[in-house]
Amino acid sequence: MRLSRYFLPILRETPKEAEIVSHRLMLRAGTIRQEAAGIYAWLPLGLRVLNKINAIIREEQNRAGAVEILMPTIQSADLWRESGRYEAYGKEMLRIKDRHEREMLFGPTNEEMVTAIVRAHVKSYKDLPLNLYHIQWKFRDEVRPRFGVMRSREFLMKDAYSFDIDAEGARHAYNKMFTAYLRTFARMGLKAIPMRADTGPIGGNLSHEFIILASTGESEVFCHRDFLEQPTPAADIAFDDRATMQGVFDHWTSKYAATSEMHDAAAFDALPEADRVSARGIEVGHIFYFGTKYSEPMGATVNGPDGKETALQMGSYGIGPSRLVAALIEANHDDKGVIWPTSVAPFQVGLANLKVGDAATDAACLDLYARLEKAGVDVLYDDRDDRPGAKFATLDLIGLPHQVIVGPKGLADGLVEIKNRRTGERETLTPDAAINKLTAQA
Repeated sequence: MRLSRYFLPILRETPKEAEIVSHRLMLRAGTIRQEAAGIYAWLPLGLRVLNKINAIIREEQNRAGAVEILMPTIQSADLWRESGRYEAYGKEMLRIKDRHEREMLFGPTNEEMVTAIVRAHVKSYKDLPLNLYHIQWKFRDEVRPRFGVMRSREFLMKDAYSFDIDAEGARHAYNKMFTAYLRTFARMGLKAIPMRADTGPIGGNLSHEFIILASTGESEVFCHRDFLEQPTPAADIAFDDRATMQGVFDHWTSKYAATSEMHDAAAFDALPEADRVSARGIEVGHIFYFGTKYSEPMGATVNGPDGKETALQMGSYGIGPSRLVAALIEANHDDKGVIWPTSVAPFQVGLANLKVGDAATDAACLDLYARLEKAGVDVLYDDRDDRPGAKFATLDLIGLPHQVIVGPKGLADGLVEIKNRRTGERETLTPDAAINKLTAQA
């Protein structure tokens, strides 16, 4: 993509309303624009990151055996009355009426709707287990939306829902999602630590939050130091093997890890001092097992192996892709701007032409641009007639993993410069060597 033809509204000044690093940088780097309190438009650069995150989530959900659907954002209040949550949910729910005065709502979550879908079509235990997920916009009318997309009113959510005939099957479904979440966040360059959590308005008796450590995190968390080095489950792990999945869960919950709400100071203090980690954390995922909380009141039953009607055992599993964009920035930035991990970066390479209009630099940049794109590397080519300093500042701000700098001085020796955004390391290479290196690292 040529920057001269792209829509990238960079802000020179930090907006006054931006309180945390991710909010400041997202606004300055032209990834989002606020349209109302807690409601944002996603601009091209931010949308590319969001789509990269969604792609990783989809791959890992599919790998774990979940099946993608898409449910509507507007739901009937009658479904929520069936579960008993319509009045209980509170003012966070946006309640509306259509032209026929039917009570509707903008969905804050989808337990009721997915339960209604499954009860209409799944009648036998032979149709189970089943896990349905979607990636869809939600709305929760936060009393005080703040921190940009970290705590917004409208947000993108991946929510999955598992259905099983018995508690043992439901627990296996929970463990599969637990494992899939570990892999999902690791692929984004994040070390997410599962911590026992309160079930809140979703309900149930088993729940874990996945927390990343960041100095600008929203709450205090406590964990054993071993979590920081624990290896992630492999891509070819046996998701259908119950013992394997239980083993992953047991391994990742065998040591102390708790949010401030669930913190046991005595248990934490009993750890050797060198093993105690007390830090700020950001929640990036939350999973729940709640049994028959929704299936019983809504009549979601199947014909069991014994011929009797049995209420479905359920769990739900959430990741906020839009929130993850901010969390990634909180964990990956410096005083110059964002530093995107390669797997979610909007472009892998920023190509800067330092002397637009010079025949040699123009030709070299066009050749690099075409060859990198042909090799499958996403490139943002800064072909604007602007000062080199402005181009360097833009590339640092938007945080692409690699920068290729092409100027007449280097080209006179047949060389271009490559800069690693994360480390700051620079090296001069021939254009061919630069292409080989960038293609291998993309």
